Amino acid sequence: MSSSIRIAGIGAVSPFGWGVAPLLEGLAAPTERPDASHLARATASGETITTPAMRVPEAPAGLLPRSPRLRRTSPITRFAAAATAEALAGCQDTSNIGVIFTLSNGCVNYSNRFFTETLADPATASPILFPETVFNAPSSHLSAMLGSRAPNDTLIADAAGFFCGLELAIDWLNDGNVDGCIIVCAEEIDWLSAEGLRLYHQQLLPSEGAAALYLTNNPGAGIDMVALPDPIPFNITPRHRAGRAIRNALDPFADGDTLLVDGRTGIPALDAVETGAWRDWAGPRWSPRTRLGESMGASAGLQCAAACAAVAAGLHHKAIVTAIGGNQQAGGLVVARHDAGA
Repeated sequence: MSSSIRIAGIGAVSPFGWGVAPLLEGLAAPTERPDASHLARATASGETITTPAMRVPEAPAGLLPRSPRLRRTSPITRFAAAATAEALAGCQDTSNIGVIFTLSNGCVNYSNRFFTETLADPATASPILFPETVFNAPSSHLSAMLGSRAPNDTLIADAAGFFCGLELAIDWLNDGNVDGCIIVCAEEIDWLSAEGLRLYHQQLLPSEGAAALYLTNNPGAGIDMVALPDPIPFNITPRHRAGRAIRNALDPFADGDTLLVDGRTGIPALDAVETGAWRDWAGPRWSPRTRLGESMGASAGLQCAAACAAVAAGLHHKAIVTAIGGNQQAGGLVVARHDAGA
């Protein structure tokens, strides 16, 4: 990858709150964890089923960007818009900013509403809802909000897909297709996605949120992207070996003060690959999913945002991010202050 790639902006929305500051403050505290709420649904028999979940709190008044495209959007787009606006704060011209959106689950709230109406009475189902059900709706809203004429793409992948988004952004920058590129991941939850996630493990705590990184090749901006190894697909390297392969790719950049931001959930059965790969790690370590819950396609992005924020704030001079996806790939990233080097 090009050594000139810089991370010039960071944005986040999480159960800790709206913005990078509450995310960083929450993760830096030894035991801080947002309160869980519950999603409820009634069955045909009258039974009520509740599922614990980590929800994003209500947005403070006036925080969301003012755009006609955000008036009727679902939470996933509002989360992404807020994270994008934070990452691009101070950027004067966004007309040639590329947008790359990565996600796993998508616009489940409006999909639920649309198909509920359709099944109840197709004649009265609202066509206004349908455009908000498709996977690329949030990225379309972001480009419109920015007034950008640059390329726009949506990648559907597991949690480690955010690293593929970073790779694509670097290609666009190195090819001169964009002046800068915003890589965004976001997820929202409803009862169906929350219950579905817990089929993988009953202790998984469904979550939602968004993260955004603004990449540029402007040498005077932000922090360095030191290394971005190619994600390792599980159809080539078995999952139990992919974690060690990512460790081997990232380890040469580590030193005694490097922060490791891993993808562990706190559930041993799900964390076995990553726990084994980094068993002998002796440096500082954060595991955001143990605090924030499992936000699927937004999880690795929130890890990256936390790592970049820790470096930008001077808490650590370098950080490694690693994530083992659910069914597709493993990935990682190294970021550092400009004077820290490789």
